[in-house]
Amino acid sequence: MRGWLGYNGIAEMKNEIQDWNEWLRRRIRMYIWKQWKLPRTRVKNLIKLGMPEWKTYRNGNTRKGYWAIAGSGILHHTITNERLASRGYYDISEAYKSLHLI
Repeated sequence: MRGWLGYNGIAEMKNEIQDWNEWLRRRIRMYIWKQWKLPRTRVKNLIKLGMPEWKTYRNGNTRKGYWAIAGSGILHHTITNERLASRGYYDISEAYKSLHLI
């Protein structure tokens, strides 16, 4: 992503970059949810992330699809953008902004 941003970063594409960044974050959240295959694993991990227990059992046993869960508040409030950044997610919209400040 860094190389692509360095090559195409001179273009005025702020809105597209923000859309791609949101889509990538949602996709990462979807893969994390997919890795927690069993409902008991989902419940356990949601509790670790700070969700109240009464919500974890309801949300961990949901039958919604991966993409729907990744876009809902279940993962958006537990796997925050700050947590993704602390785990090494490269925020392309911030990099784009820094390129355009120069």
